[in-house]
Amino acid sequence: MDERVTISGTVEDVTFRNDATGFAVLELDAGGEPVTCVGDLADVEPGESVTMTGVYVTHPSFGRQFKADSCLRRLPETADRIYKYLASGVVHGVGPKTAMNIVETFGDDTLAVLEQTPEKLAVIRGISPERAQQIGAEFRSQNALRTVILSLQQFGLTAAECMRVYRKVGLRAADVIKENPYRLCDLDVGIGFERAEQIAQTLVTKPAADFRTGAGVVHVLRHNSYANGHTCLPRDKVVKTAAEFLNTPPDDVDIAIDSFAAQGQLRAAELDGREFLFLPDVYQAEKRIAERIALCAGFPPPPSPSLPDQIDAIERKNGITYETEQRRAIVTAAKKGLLILTGGPGTGKTTTIRGILDVFEKQGLSIALAAPTGRAAKRMAEVTGREAKTIHRLLECSVDKDGRFTFVHNVENPLPCDALILDEVSMVDVSVFASLMAALPLGCRLVLVGDSNQLPSVGPGNVLHDIIDSGVLPVVCLTQVFRQAQKSKIVTNAHRIVAGEAPDLANASDTDFFHLERPDAATAAETVTELVTLRLPKTYGWNPMTDIQVISPTRQGPLGTHELNRRLQAVLNPPDRKKVEFKTPRLLFREGDKVMQIRNNYDILWKSEYEEGTGVFNGDIGVLERIDLHEATFLINFDGRKAVIPSENSEDLELAYAVTVHKSQGNEFKAVVLPALRVPQPLAYRNLLYTGITRARELLVTVGTARQIEAMAANDRETRRYSALAAFLKAAF
Repeated sequence: MDERVTISGTVEDVTFRNDATGFAVLELDAGGEPVTCVGDLADVEPGESVTMTGVYVTHPSFGRQFKADSCLRRLPETADRIYKYLASGVVHGVGPKTAMNIVETFGDDTLAVLEQTPEKLAVIRGISPERAQQIGAEFRSQNALRTVILSLQQFGLTAAECMRVYRKVGLRAADVIKENPYRLCDLDVGIGFERAEQIAQTLVTKPAADFRTGAGVVHVLRHNSYANGHTCLPRDKVVKTAAEFLNTPPDDVDIAIDSFAAQGQLRAAELDGREFLFLPDVYQAEKRIAERIALCAGFPPPPSPSLPDQIDAIERKNGITYETEQRRAIVTAAKKGLLILTGGPGTGKTTTIRGILDVFEKQGLSIALAAPTGRAAKRMAEVTGREAKTIHRLLECSVDKDGRFTFVHNVENPLPCDALILDEVSMVDVSVFASLMAALPLGCRLVLVGDSNQLPSVGPGNVLHDIIDSGVLPVVCLTQVFRQAQKSKIVTNAHRIVAGEAPDLANASDTDFFHLERPDAATAAETVTELVTLRLPKTYGWNPMTDIQVISPTRQGPLGTHELNRRLQAVLNPPDRKKVEFKTPRLLFREGDKVMQIRNNYDILWKSEYEEGTGVFNGDIGVLERIDLHEATFLINFDGRKAVIPSENSEDLELAYAVTVHKSQGNEFKAVVLPALRVPQPLAYRNLLYTGITRARELLVTVGTARQIEAMAANDRETRRYSALAAFLKAAF
């Protein structure tokens, strides 16, 4: 390990700064020795005296640098250093010329004048009394910000975290945290309960016990919301879990729940005679969905007596005859204006969607098509021949005046469409769906398309199931597998699995579904690697980076995504002196890697050949084209959308040569290789196997044991999600 050292000196220049991440490159005069320093040095300015602790590293392009992990700063004290400080532009309205005039007039006392008697600046030619006061106010503001940053750093916060906290709380940020460090958990600054707990332990005066208890309750709800998909939890379960987690008496937890509920930091509702607790934003999302659907149901389309003739004409034009349920779906969408269309692979969902589109277009409607992920939207566009967008692109991401993420289209600025068809609804969480429903114009037709046998969304909620279970909207479930689809073993085996039957694993030369029996994990892992890197590319001419996807039920173990990604990276993108690498505690990223975004980030800008926008989202897959260590950024190509992502956000990225079944939702690939051996029992169930298999479009290869696959197909256990949308819908209607 490199030896940590401490160096001191004066900042001569700031050669690079990324305000979004706090990363900066400084040139330091360390007692006559020039040193290039890099690190989280957000607002350090030329002229400041600093003491840094860190390690010396060798950059492949820029040579020896000092990588700082802490920085103690002092304002300059001598005239020459004060000039350098002011000339850097740190004080708005003071450039190099004005800085020179001020320092020549007041010398070493310049900063004291700016702080205490700025009216004296008016003696300088060109500075009016009003401007003198403005300069003084700006300096005091910058000095106050600097003081806040320094005071927050005592809690172990990085410079970037300090800036985020300051923007949320203001000048009293340090005092607020000293009183209640658990406030950090609620500020959306990337600091969770565990970090707040660590800060609390360092304080001389410990925070009030109810602060900790209330924050612990919120932590339990938040963890279960974003890790397990629950939108709410029974109060008795929350009390028990929080009491054990906090090592606190249950009565204290009950008191904290009542207090937080009274303050609006929690919401409660009685469902089927049992009290449930919610995070406020999740509660509001489910409530708004229910209310908006009920409101939209009150604006049905006008009668269309010619509808049967329109459908007949479409059949003649396209040379098809709709199956009974397909025709019923088209009629329902046109007459009711609201429809849920479900069905497995090969049941004609695409044909039905095209029929609905044809009817809507005959009626002169403006139609929008959307899906949760970029790949799902691309596939929807391909099969319909019409433009389709992701939900986020449809709603248009934006940032408000307070720096908060928002959508351009909302209740006040609805979408400019008369009909919306949304595909892959099973993977849409309540937050995104609530935003979509809010932007839907009254009277707009809405067709929700999904496969109810797939896994629910990664985010909180169970939108598709809850709407179906509520019984408030018409549902058409397509079940007939068409003759052409019956030729596909991917399709027939998917339906066998849904029925609880063991899939047909017999191999034949004309099939699109192969099973390779491998009794041990080591051999199975070798086979998976060989299939992706050699056998499938050689046999079919497919690109292992873009056409073939390994989808594993689990992250851990020899057949989990962590290990398979390591193996596949070593073969598909091996070390190369020409390729820059970036190592994190979890992963090694290398230029050329296949990567996946695993959290929504609404702030990232992207550009494509034809447009530009904001936001990269959970499940987006791309190629890491360039790593810039000097600027601490990644350039990633997400299917033609190129985004520059700060390397500090690398925790939001994973290698994607292999992905979990959950992360594969909404995506479809030419070929899928699915390892199935020693799957952990909580993950060895039917819906997970079904979802993984239906991600394959042209070829599926399972590697493992028939016994494991048959056991998963037989296990109809579904992980229960607590949610309230069905209950709220029933109440709204």
